[in-house]
Amino acid sequence: MKRLLLRSAFLVGALLSGVSIQAQAPQPPLTLQQALDMARVRNPSLLSGQQHVIATRANEITAGLRQNPNFQISGADVSLSASNPASPYSYAANVNRLFERGEKRRWRLDIAHATTDVTQSQYKDTERQTALAVKEAFTQMLAAKAALHISDDNLQSYRKTVELSKVRLDAGDISATDFERIDLQLAEFESDYNNARLNFIQSSDQLQLQLGIEKPTDTFDITGTLDPPTITSPLAQIEQQALQSRPDYLAAQQSVRLSDSNIKLADADGTTDPTIGGEYERSATYNTAGFQVSIPLRIFDRNQGEKERTRYEAQSSHFAETAARNQVVNDVDQAWAGYETAMSMAKLYHGHYLAEATRVRDNLEFSYRHGGATLLDYLDALRDYRQTNLDALNANTQVWLAVHQLSFAAATEIVP
Repeated sequence: MKRLLLRSAFLVGALLSGVSIQAQAPQPPLTLQQALDMARVRNPSLLSGQQHVIATRANEITAGLRQNPNFQISGADVSLSASNPASPYSYAANVNRLFERGEKRRWRLDIAHATTDVTQSQYKDTERQTALAVKEAFTQMLAAKAALHISDDNLQSYRKTVELSKVRLDAGDISATDFERIDLQLAEFESDYNNARLNFIQSSDQLQLQLGIEKPTDTFDITGTLDPPTITSPLAQIEQQALQSRPDYLAAQQSVRLSDSNIKLADADGTTDPTIGGEYERSATYNTAGFQVSIPLRIFDRNQGEKERTRYEAQSSHFAETAARNQVVNDVDQAWAGYETAMSMAKLYHGHYLAEATRVRDNLEFSYRHGGATLLDYLDALRDYRQTNLDALNANTQVWLAVHQLSFAAATEIVP
């Protein structure tokens, strides 16, 4: 873990030192994996979580420390001579130390180690959530980029239609009213393009925020595909992977071990810890030695409250572990249902509706230009074609979002 954090710190330094270079030369489009790698070394929330893990691990040092001895030196009548029979001077030195019983240090170390493990798992869960946010933002930007391309193609294609209609108007083939209706439709295509461009800019800014880029840049770009992937792993296998990999469930299991260690420490804190010391004293010309043994009498306070509290906390941790396990299975099942539904819709569009919308548009465009269809039919076909393409794109996007959600639920990359 330390080497990983040092490597992360090195990469952060390298990335920060290259800011001026990046400002001068545009970077090539990022793949999804590159975006995830960048987020792991630049996302402020993850960097904060890494430091918190290191800080928590420092508690292991404190837990392993032994009790310090005490040293005391004192003197009396030091201004008088040793031959003074009434009150000779004297010096005394005392060393004592508390000796813990019940293996308290061992249980403190177990608690510290378990706390570090829980914190580490919680950080991994934060990393999992950040990865989901990056994947979703990446997919949304890909979709916005594709939608912008579709809107631009539709706009350019329709502008050609307006130009051809102007030629037909000049030739007297269509009326001025028909031409104006065609020209008015151009505003809708221009509006679609402007909205798509705005959505692309906003989705780009959102992804750059997740990647830890302080100020979004318009040169930022990504590359990837929105073609629906096929998942080959069965649901039961994904559920088992989730139970083995989910960091929040692992943290719940580790919390049970932490609770058990707290019980043992509470029992150990109920034992008596003696303090043993030795003493040297010089009074006048005489040297003497002595010792002390101090044993608290645990008559009233035997740590009863902590013993009872930790046992109830342990029961609570067991119930929380069961709840976390049920949540893992439930999350996977819901994500699987979302994937199947999204995949079903995507297959409908790509297997039927897209081709049909294209044929209808092409046929009505040909018929309208040759006087076989009305203007209203042609404009309706254009609207249907545009909307079907956008719906198909949205269906692909929903498939990928469902795949990312399933990977998130299983804490495993479902699609490599």
